Amino acid sequence: MNIAFRVDASSQIGTGHFMRCLTLADALQQHGMHTRFVCRHLPGYLRDILAAKNHQLVMLASEIAQVETDGLAHSSWLGVSQTQDAADSLQALIGQHCDWLVVDHYALDARWEGVLRPVVKKILVIDDIADRQHDCDVLLDQNFYADMHTRYTGKVPDYCALLLGPRYALLREEFSQFREQVKLRTGPVQRILIFFGGVDANNHTGRAINALARIGIEGLQVDVVIGAQHPCRNEIVLACAENKFTCHVQTDRMAELMTAADLAIGAGGSASWERCCLGLPTLAICTANNQRNQLIDAASAGLLYSPEINSEVDLAIERHVRSLLENSSLRQLISGNGLQAVDGRGISRVIGSMRCGGLEMRIANVADSEHLFAWRNHPTIRAVSRTTNPINWEDHSHWFASVLSDSDRQLLIAERDGLPVGVVRFDIQNSEAEISIYLVPDTNTLVRGRDLLQNAENWLAQHYPQVKILHAHVLGTNARSNQLFQAAGYQFETSIYFKRLH
Repeated sequence: MNIAFRVDASSQIGTGHFMRCLTLADALQQHGMHTRFVCRHLPGYLRDILAAKNHQLVMLASEIAQVETDGLAHSSWLGVSQTQDAADSLQALIGQHCDWLVVDHYALDARWEGVLRPVVKKILVIDDIADRQHDCDVLLDQNFYADMHTRYTGKVPDYCALLLGPRYALLREEFSQFREQVKLRTGPVQRILIFFGGVDANNHTGRAINALARIGIEGLQVDVVIGAQHPCRNEIVLACAENKFTCHVQTDRMAELMTAADLAIGAGGSASWERCCLGLPTLAICTANNQRNQLIDAASAGLLYSPEINSEVDLAIERHVRSLLENSSLRQLISGNGLQAVDGRGISRVIGSMRCGGLEMRIANVADSEHLFAWRNHPTIRAVSRTTNPINWEDHSHWFASVLSDSDRQLLIAERDGLPVGVVRFDIQNSEAEISIYLVPDTNTLVRGRDLLQNAENWLAQHYPQVKILHAHVLGTNARSNQLFQAAGYQFETSIYFKRLH
């Protein structure tokens, strides 16, 4: 499959849009997708990153022309009119047979998307300000808003699938990996992380460094992260050296640094969900107007700490850091709320919604009976089943017929390239369902259990939106399945013991 991205990055736009698209593109590439970026504004170091990761890049002419406002608040960010950009983008994609076009740009709306429709099969829009109309098949807004389930009403087609909230946060793989190591933040603060994004045009980083320097806590470790293009890079490096802080320039250790920290100071945007995923309590400062509502609503939900700061930013940071240092209960509350809200599996959910994970879910039919009989009786499947004895054909046939005739029981076959690779069953009762899942034994197709589980959950959400709780009964001896469900965010519910009496 071919996936195209229309996104820009500049000192005006920032790098947040580009980085979340890059994260999605990397994951899609791992699933065998071919990716192409179409950009008009992109610094050289980001072009180098795309080249190193083998993503194709088409650069549109970047001459600044007289820009039509198009009635959009951010039209000037495009550099040309929507009409011109649509024509240029159309030319860049003709003949590419794009299965998906991912659009992440505040200056583009339904008019632009409508022009590109003829050369792409489907369109995914990434947005977070909900200020314009879209012509798309899927809309992703990974931010938390109090009104997130209604803010796009009337702004997308009726058939558009909405992926809303930090459950769909586009986080890199390392955040899921380090999440397994983190614990609820308790106790004193011994290490603080400062990060205000890759650009930080107003140098909030320097203000935070000054604030911590004035606090002057003995033995406190401070990590400062900046991008290679930070406008005050030299000054920050010197300030860190003077205060014995550690400065990291364009680091690829972000998840590691967040895991090690006890408190963060930073901006809103995508980094908010990285910190939540790792349970890192944060003093979040609004550095752009499009972050304001996000931070207000996230703070109201206890996902971060974001006071109103109107002037003297460095003094305000000092004051609120002191408050957080003295309030371990608040830090612990924010840490727990963040861990609960963001599980690090958002990118798998997005890819599943795009059906780019390589798996297709279909309802089982009569022709599957013999295969299911053989798979269920395979020794590796029986060993992890509640009934470990072989099942005879008559019992299987009776069970299979009853499942197919019951609308509250759904038996699914997962296929890759037309070959069966997994089996999932949902037993549904009102707003809850029990899931049973296994990979087809003795298959040469490499499929991960978490991909099968994610695709199954996506199927259930699409066909049974009333189901809000999933249960999974797993044998205590089935370590692999226990790890699978725990990693997928399932919570331990109960224990059942048995003892054989002789």
